[in-house]
Amino acid sequence: MNYVDKELPFDPYDLYQKSVQSPESDVRFFEKAYKKLRNKKPLLLKEDFCGTHMICCEWVKLNSSYQSVGFDLDPEPIAYGMTHNQVKLSLAQKKRVSIFNRNVLKAHPAKSDITVALNFSYFLFKTRQDLKSYFKKAYLGLKDDGLFICDVFGGKLCQGPSLDKKRVGPFSYQWNQKNYDPVTHQAQFSINFKLAGQTFEDVFTYDWRLWGIQELKELLAEVGFKSTHVYWEGTDANGRGNGVFKPVHTGESCESWIAYLVSEKNKGAPRVDA
Repeated sequence: MNYVDKELPFDPYDLYQKSVQSPESDVRFFEKAYKKLRNKKPLLLKEDFCGTHMICCEWVKLNSSYQSVGFDLDPEPIAYGMTHNQVKLSLAQKKRVSIFNRNVLKAHPAKSDITVALNFSYFLFKTRQDLKSYFKKAYLGLKDDGLFICDVFGGKLCQGPSLDKKRVGPFSYQWNQKNYDPVTHQAQFSINFKLAGQTFEDVFTYDWRLWGIQELKELLAEVGFKSTHVYWEGTDANGRGNGVFKPVHTGESCESWIAYLVSEKNKGAPRVDA
């Protein structure tokens, strides 16, 4: 995530968190997936590309034995998370959160039960070799029975310029896909906000390669993951994502979709139920 530094009459990270993230449901999904596949509780969660590290903060709220570690290259969102998200934790919860301003490709001595890469941040790796290097690091950083979880998106709307809008309380959020190159699968995106009748464009910008589920599964298998499960998001009555993810073997060819990939370092149960 690249925040465009300019004077704004609002808090861009606050609006981003309210319109993009759902940490409470995310951490419950991670916990449920791990318990289903491993039949025990996970303890340590790593959040790569953690930004304001809401996932790390929500994770330690779930259980008094849970710990979290986060990594991000940008010190600004980390500082924001410390002053706006960690401050809401109890003293005991804060002690179980560790945040580092460092590259996710650098090894960390602690092995995690779960490592997550969310909000499609790993799309910044544009070559197969670079993404494979990241997946290998994630694999080596897990305990033997650990899980690596990332999200992925796609659909017909992602194959060209588009603008998706939604209302969030007193403001509007706009996800703007500026272009798409069908040869390289590279695309540029930005987040706009509309507040008090004024539109603020390109508050956050992204330069990504769009990766497909099958090529991600193949790369994950190449670095050692024994199995990758696809959890597909359902839709509500209006055709929008409903935040409910269920395991599938085939997907729906819809205009836009979001899914989780849950990869097992060592093969667990032969079947995943909802």
